[in-house]
Amino acid sequence: MNLTKLLKPQSVAVIGASEKEGFGGDVCRNILTYVEDRSRVYFIHPKRETVFGVPCYKSVTDVPDTVDLMVICTSQKTVIPLLREGAAKGCGGAVVFASGYGEVGTEEGRQNEAELIAAAKELDIAVMGPNCAGFVNYIDNVQAFAFISAKRDRKGSVGVVSQSGQLCLSMMDDPGMRFSYSISAGNGKIVQMEDYMDFLVDDEDTKVVSVYIEGVKNADKFAAVLKKAAEKRKPVVILKAGRSEKGGAIAASHTGSLSGSDASFDAVLKKFGAIRVDDLEELIAMSLMLSTLRKFPDKAMFASMNLSGGETGICADVGSLNGIVYPDFTEETLEKLREQLPSYASPNNPLDMTASLSYDADLYAGALRTVMDDPNIGMVLIGYTLLLEVADPAIHYMYEGIEKVIKEKGDNCKPIAMIPFAENTRNPEYQEKLFNIGVPILPPPVYAFKMLRHLADFVNYNADDKTLELAVGKSVGKDSYALSEHDSKVELGKFGVAVPNEVIAASMEEAVRFAENNPEALVMKIESADILHKSDVGGVKLNIHGTQEAKIAYEEIMESVTSKRPDAKINGILMVPMLKSGVEMIIGVNNDPQFGPMIMVGMGGVFVEVFKDVALYPAPMGEKEAMAMLKSLKAFKLLNGYRGTKKCDIDALCKTIVAVSQYASANRDTLKELDINPLFVYPEGEGVGVADALIVKKTD
Repeated sequence: MNLTKLLKPQSVAVIGASEKEGFGGDVCRNILTYVEDRSRVYFIHPKRETVFGVPCYKSVTDVPDTVDLMVICTSQKTVIPLLREGAAKGCGGAVVFASGYGEVGTEEGRQNEAELIAAAKELDIAVMGPNCAGFVNYIDNVQAFAFISAKRDRKGSVGVVSQSGQLCLSMMDDPGMRFSYSISAGNGKIVQMEDYMDFLVDDEDTKVVSVYIEGVKNADKFAAVLKKAAEKRKPVVILKAGRSEKGGAIAASHTGSLSGSDASFDAVLKKFGAIRVDDLEELIAMSLMLSTLRKFPDKAMFASMNLSGGETGICADVGSLNGIVYPDFTEETLEKLREQLPSYASPNNPLDMTASLSYDADLYAGALRTVMDDPNIGMVLIGYTLLLEVADPAIHYMYEGIEKVIKEKGDNCKPIAMIPFAENTRNPEYQEKLFNIGVPILPPPVYAFKMLRHLADFVNYNADDKTLELAVGKSVGKDSYALSEHDSKVELGKFGVAVPNEVIAASMEEAVRFAENNPEALVMKIESADILHKSDVGGVKLNIHGTQEAKIAYEEIMESVTSKRPDAKINGILMVPMLKSGVEMIIGVNNDPQFGPMIMVGMGGVFVEVFKDVALYPAPMGEKEAMAMLKSLKAFKLLNGYRGTKKCDIDALCKTIVAVSQYASANRDTLKELDINPLFVYPEGEGVGVADALIVKKTD
C-alpha cells in the first residue's frame, strides 16, 4: 500500500473540525499554530460555518479540490461512509482516531474492524489507526496530530513510529528532540508498524528510525525492513514492551499481537544490527545522539576528556562496565599532551585534563585536536555538566575550542559527544549551540555509556557477514511428536551433521553380533520415540565390552524399560561405540511462532541448566555468524584453549551449528524443537561427536 498520500499529502481535509477540546478541536489548533500555508487545508463540519474563523465546508464532496488525506475526527459509525465519500475525491490516506474496534475485545468490535479493513482495501486508502493519535510530518509541515504540545521548532531527522500516542507526545515534549516524522500508529490494522518503518527507512529526510512497538504482526516484512536498514547503514532504534510476563500480557491485550519469545526478538535485532533500548529515556537519548552526530565513528574506540580526577574515574569505571574500549594514546600523543597539560597532570585515556585548560579556548582546542588526531581514537567524549544557570564561564571557552576544531577539520572531524555527570536542567543556549555543530549532550554516565555500547555495536556491525533473512514458517497446531534418537540422527546426518555409525539391535542375537565385531567400549540405549528420557527408565548402559556384557546389558535394559514403560513402542537397542570425552556443548533449536527457528548454543550436559551460558540466533546463518555466537559465550575460553588445554576444533563446531541451522530452515514448517546434548568438541582437527539427539516435530 502506497503511503505517499497518507504521510506526504498535498491537500488535507479535517472531518469534524471543531473549537471544542478533543480530536476535532486539537487537530485544528495544531494546524492553525504550525501551518502557515493553509491554502489546501479544509475544515469540514456539516453544522458550522467557521471554525476558529476559518470557513467550513459541509462535506468532503463540497471541497473544490482533490483531497489526498482525510483526518477523521468523528465517531466509529461514520468512518466507512466518509472513506467512500473521500475516495470519490481522490483520497489515498486517512487518519482514524475513533475507537470501538478489535481493541475493545467484543464481537461487535471485531466485526467493525473487519469491515474497516475490507473497506480500506477496496477503496485503496491507507488508513492510520484506528484508535490512534495521528501524525506530524515535520519536513512538509503536515499536522494531523490530535494532542497539544508547547510550540517550538521540532524539525529534524528522527522518524518516530509508535503504537502509543502518549509516548509520541512525550518524545515531542522533550526539548532536545527533532523529528522528520512523529507517527502514532494506534491499532495498525490497515497500515501496520512494519509499513511505517519501511517508509522511514526509505525516507531521505530520516536519519534515524525510532520505534515503540508492542508486537510484530508481519515477521517477514519486519525482517525485510531491518535488512534494508542494515544495507543502507541507517540505524533503527526499538523500544519493545513485553520483556516481562506481565508486560507481555499487557502488550498482547493492547494490540492483539502474537507473543513471540522476547529472547528471540533480541536475537532478530542482533542479526540485523538494530538497536534495542529499555525505556523511553534511552529511546529519546539514543535517537538524539545518532541524529545529532554528523557522522558515526570509523572505529569503536573512544577517548574521554574530563576536567577532574573524579569525573575521569567515573568514565573509566562505567565505560568498562559497558565494554567501552579506551585504547592507549600513542607515544606521539602522550608527548604532545605532556607539553599542553599542566605539569601535575598525567596523560592517560580516560584523560584528566584538569580544569585550567577549560578557561582558554585555544589551549582547550589544542588538547582536543591532539586527542582527536590520535590514530587509535574513533570518537571523543567530553565530560562536563552543563547547568541551566551558567555561573562558571568554562563552557564559553570550551565551546569556542570545540567549534574551532570542528570547523578546522571539516568532514575529517571525528565525532564528539558531551557527557554530564548529573542530570540537571541543561542550558538551552549551549545545548542548541552544540547541536548546531553536531555535538550531542548525552545523559549521565550510566545511560551514556550504555548508549555508546549500542553505538559501538552498530559501528562494528557488518551486514556482509550476516545471512539477512529469517526462516519464518507457517503456523500449525500445537500438537507434536518426537522422533527416536536414531531417526533424529539420521535426519541431521543428511544435512552434514557428523553423526556416529550405529545400529539398532532388534534382538539379543543382533546385539551380541555387533559387540563381537566391535571390540571397543560400546553404549547401549533403548531406541524408542516414546521414551525421551532414557536414563530415567534404566534404558542406558555405558562401557560395554564384549559379547557377554552386551548380552547382560540387553536383558537388563529390556526388563527395566518394559516394566516401567509397558506402553512404549520399542524399536530395539541402539548400539554405538562410546565417544571419547571432549568439551561438552549443546546445540538446540526452538521454532519461534513469529520469527522461525532459533538456534541455541552453549555449554552442554548439566552445565546448560547450571550456568545458562547460551547464545541464541535466528536461522539461517553462516559460519561467521556461528563463530560470533561462540565468541559471545563465557565458555568460549574453554574452546579456545585455556590454561594449557588444547584448543578445540572450533571450525568443526561452527560447521555443525550451520548444518543444524540449515536443517531447521529446511524444516521450518514442521520442526518444533531440536536438541543435540551433549555434543563433544575435540581438539583442533579432530572434529565433534554427537552423543545424543532429539527432534520434535509439529503435527498439522
